Amino acid sequence: MPKLVRFPEAASLGIHAAVILAGRRNGLVPAHELAEGLHASEAHLAKVMQRLVRAGIATSARGPHGGFALARPAADVTLLDVYEAIEGAVEPAACVFGAPVCGRKSCVFRGVTEELDGRLRAYLANATLGDLAEETEEKETADVGAADHPD
Repeated sequence: MPKLVRFPEAASLGIHAAVILAGRRNGLVPAHELAEGLHASEAHLAKVMQRLVRAGIATSARGPHGGFALARPAADVTLLDVYEAIEGAVEPAACVFGAPVCGRKSCVFRGVTEELDGRLRAYLANATLGDLAEETEEKETADVGAADHPD
């Protein structure tokens, strides 16, 4: 079924990987472990992670005990930082039909695309890897608790 909102796959993969790294407070996470946990190709994940390394968001080490870690505190890295490291700078909403410039000020989609773009940008700019790592940990703890006490 088609989706109305499409988030680039590489950006999604990078954000999910960065949240996993944020949840690991010490040590490196091997690339194969990240790829397995995200159900992604290790080669594709490595390309995405290299963008995060180049942007100074993650660090990497090679070798049998190598892997990835965050380069900065999780609370200091926003989802927008990760998104832009992978996809490039976010530009204001463009025409939903792909036109470089909308020739109609009365376009029926203009207001909604601007609003959705603004909301998504605000969310990405305000949510940190630390926030999401904490939420993920709380959900996993709740899931384990629910499994221990079936109805």
